[in-house]
Amino acid sequence: MAILYCRWTPYGPPLRRSTGFLPVRLDFLHGLKPMLQKTSPALPESGFDLMKYLSLALLVFGGFFVGVVSAEENPDAVKPISFYRQVRPILQRHCSGCHQPSKQGGNLQLISYDQVKKGGDTGPSFVPGNPDESNIVKQISGEKPEMPLNSDPLTAKQIAIIRDWIAQGSKDDTPAVAKDDISAEKPPVYSSSPVITALAYSPDSSLLAASGHHEVLLHQADGNGLVARFIGRSPKITSIRFSPDGTKLAAAGGAPSLFGEIQFWDVAKRELIRSETIGFDTLYGISFNDDGTLLSYGTFDNRVRALQVADGKQVMSMDAHSDLVFGTTFSLKNDHVISVSRDMSMKLTELKTSQFIDNITSITPGALKGGLMAVQRHPKEEQVLIGGADGEPKLYKIFRTQARQIGDDFNRLRGYAKLTGRICSLQFNADGSKFVVGSSNATTGAARIYKTDTEQPIAELKGNSAGVFAVAFRPDGQQVATGGLDGIVRIYNAETGELVKEFVPVAISPTIAAH
Repeated sequence: MAILYCRWTPYGPPLRRSTGFLPVRLDFLHGLKPMLQKTSPALPESGFDLMKYLSLALLVFGGFFVGVVSAEENPDAVKPISFYRQVRPILQRHCSGCHQPSKQGGNLQLISYDQVKKGGDTGPSFVPGNPDESNIVKQISGEKPEMPLNSDPLTAKQIAIIRDWIAQGSKDDTPAVAKDDISAEKPPVYSSSPVITALAYSPDSSLLAASGHHEVLLHQADGNGLVARFIGRSPKITSIRFSPDGTKLAAAGGAPSLFGEIQFWDVAKRELIRSETIGFDTLYGISFNDDGTLLSYGTFDNRVRALQVADGKQVMSMDAHSDLVFGTTFSLKNDHVISVSRDMSMKLTELKTSQFIDNITSITPGALKGGLMAVQRHPKEEQVLIGGADGEPKLYKIFRTQARQIGDDFNRLRGYAKLTGRICSLQFNADGSKFVVGSSNATTGAARIYKTDTEQPIAELKGNSAGVFAVAFRPDGQQVATGGLDGIVRIYNAETGELVKEFVPVAISPTIAAH
């Protein structure tokens, strides 16, 4: 039934359907009066009461009246199923973790229409017009469907969408501008450097990883050469971490409004170990525990999770945040997860029980000026460093040792001199005696090195004229790296802050103007 909207005035303004079709003035209501008088002797004769009475009558009869109009506008017809808007999201969220360019289970890829059509070892994925003879339908249907592997089966509605699309002829409606066949064989081509949103050094200080479009770029730590390109299916990479033993690299990201993903790469073999598709939007703030067996992360829909690195099994789930979770880290004993969010809070969660324990920061309104975006635990203490919208790095102890009082910020140990804009990234050195911080205010940026026990910075990292979204402290303590809006990686001496080297992490191909 369509919805009617009415605005009461003595002058009979238009009464319209939400579509704007069939404008009706209140004098139309008076036209119903003779018909209604036959069935209702109590009908008011005039004035405002009459208008109210007739309007109610119109609402009663309107279900039929408007329903007829709606039927005329929208005759019964089966709407075509869209591959791009309906089928592709299902495959991306539930199937492409194992069927993508970097991990082709059964020699099958399910990223694009052409790949789905081509199929894998068992032949083409579908037979246009015949869902019952289509391999993809056979794989996802039945009491115990074979796919998705080691995951919940698709819902009846999702299966119906795929079946109907095949029955309707399996048409491709992917927009030309959205077709993306990026893979190791067809790596991204850059006409300008991508915004750098994540940086990480390997534990042995030999490698520096930087985010790109659909990939993580592995460089020599001194910036003297590209070592490898880890090309995956997530167009956006938000967070990169090496495992404590350096054998694995984890990358978090996804495609906004489509899927979130965590990738695990074998650093030595330069190959994807596993891809975990999680949720319907980008993931953030990954962190390994100290033995590398667990990984925590934040989500766009306000959640904090931890999973087993070996098999991707979820081991912790906390939903107490009220906004996007940008960062996570483990406590020194690895029995708690600390998370920071755009909701202006830092929360403590017990790993074993998934129980929310405490707000580490003050809960007093106004105590924190804006959301928090970055967190890291001190390497040797039960302390965490945080940063966010107010531009002030802060050091907190993790566990409260006295009862909370309204208005207190008891766990705070120290605040540091503010940076320009909001803090986007921070990292301790190996022993926790120093840290590096990067910030952005959309037009300019800043980066500094601090001693943990001193409020003022010991070095300003010059040259960061654009926003700084990523920083990293080399484990050997010799250098720090920054990256951000201008797409340039800058390497600095960690003692003096002197710029040692700067480079664009990708090869730039000049664009050719169309004639």
